[in-house]
Amino acid sequence: MPQDAEIIAVGSEMLTSQRIDTNSLYIADQLNALGVEVRRKLIIGDDRALLTDAVQSALNHAGIVILTGGLGPTEDDVTRQAVAGALGRELVFSQEICDGIEARFRRRQRKMAEINKRQAYVVEGAEVLPNPNGTAPGQWIPHDGRVVVLLPGPPDEMKPLFAQECVSRFTKLLPAQVIRARFYRVTGFTESDLDALIAPVYTKYTNPSTTILASPGDIQIHLRARCGSAEDAERLLAEVGDPMEELLGTHLFSRNGDPLEAIIGTLLRERNATLSIAESCTGGMVGQRITSIAGSSDYFVGGFVTYTGRMKTDLLGVDPGLIAQHTAVSEEVARAMAEGARARTSSTFAISITGEAGPESSTGAPVGTIFLGFAGPDGPPEALRFAMPGDRPRIRGFATQAALDLLRRRLLRLD
Repeated sequence: MPQDAEIIAVGSEMLTSQRIDTNSLYIADQLNALGVEVRRKLIIGDDRALLTDAVQSALNHAGIVILTGGLGPTEDDVTRQAVAGALGRELVFSQEICDGIEARFRRRQRKMAEINKRQAYVVEGAEVLPNPNGTAPGQWIPHDGRVVVLLPGPPDEMKPLFAQECVSRFTKLLPAQVIRARFYRVTGFTESDLDALIAPVYTKYTNPSTTILASPGDIQIHLRARCGSAEDAERLLAEVGDPMEELLGTHLFSRNGDPLEAIIGTLLRERNATLSIAESCTGGMVGQRITSIAGSSDYFVGGFVTYTGRMKTDLLGVDPGLIAQHTAVSEEVARAMAEGARARTSSTFAISITGEAGPESSTGAPVGTIFLGFAGPDGPPEALRFAMPGDRPRIRGFATQAALDLLRRRLLRLD
C-alpha cells in the first residue's frame, strides 16, 4: 500500500471564518508519528458530488484517505453517501448500530428521532469503529490495496476514536518506517538569497525533502527524511543538514525550531544576566516576544515604550539636546535610550529601537530607517542603522527581529 495520505475535512461551516479545521492538524501529527506523509489536505463543503470527486481523486494519489465530519443524522451530512459512490459500493443498514444509538438515547432518558437512523448506514464492506463519545461510528474501509477511513467531526469524538481504533490498525498495516526532521531558523537573509546559498545542497535530494518558509526577518528551513529506521533517517538529515549549517554560519540561530526569543532566554540564563528594553517605533513588540517565553521573569527586568521625545527624556534620561540636534531617529538617541534603560533598571544588558515605521516620516529620515541600540558591561553603548523594507507592519516586524538578533550576537560575541 502506498504510504502517503490525504485528509478531507467535510462541512460547509469549515469554509467560513468562524471555524478552523483542527482535526487535520491532529491527524497529520498522528500519521507522521507512524511514518506516513500527508500529501494533501482538503476542505469540502456539504456537497455530495464535490465530495465524491474529491475521494476519487485522493484514491488516485494516496494509499490512505481519511475523512472527518459529515457523519451526522441530517440531510447535509453526505459523507457516507459520497464515499459509497466514490467506491462504487452500496450503503448497508446496520440494526446493531441503530440499537446502540437508541440505547444511548434511552440512557439519557430521551427518545431517538427517526432521522438518527441515517447514522446506522455503513459503506458495504466497512469495519465499524465504535464511538463511545457520540452517535456516529467511524468506518474503516479497505479498497483496492488502499484504505478509506471515516471519522466523526467533533474533535472530542474524533481524537479518542483515532487513538483507540486507528493507530493499532495502521501499525499492523504499514511497513516499518519513521519520519525524522530538522527545523532550522535563520535571520539576516532574504528568502531568495538564502535559497541561492543552500539550493546546491538540497536539490540533490528528494529524501529528505526541503521546505523554506519566510516571515519578516525569520526564515524557516524544514528537512524531513522518511526511512525504514531512525538511524537511516538521521544519517540522511546529517548528509543534507550539516553542509547547510556550514553555509548558514552565524545566521543560523535555531536547530530545533525554537524562536529567537527562546534562544535569547537560554543565553541570558546561562550567563546569569538580565535584560531591559527601550522601544519607540515598535511600541512594545520586543517586550511582548521576550515575555511570551515561560519563565522570562528570570532574566527580563522590564521595558520602556517611549514614543515621544519627552518620554525618552523623562523616562530614559535622553538629553533633549541630542534629540534636537540629531532627531529622535538617530544613532545618538538609540545609544542613549539603551544606556538609559540599563541605568534605570540595573540590568546587565539593554537594547533599544527607534525609527520611522511609516507610512510617513516624522523626522525627515526615510521610512524604514531603524536604529538599534545596545548597552552592556563590556564597553560603551553602540548603535546600528538599518533600512527595513515594506509597509508599517513589515518594518516593525523586521525591526523587532533585528533587535533580538543584535542581542543574540552580542551575547555570543559573534561580531
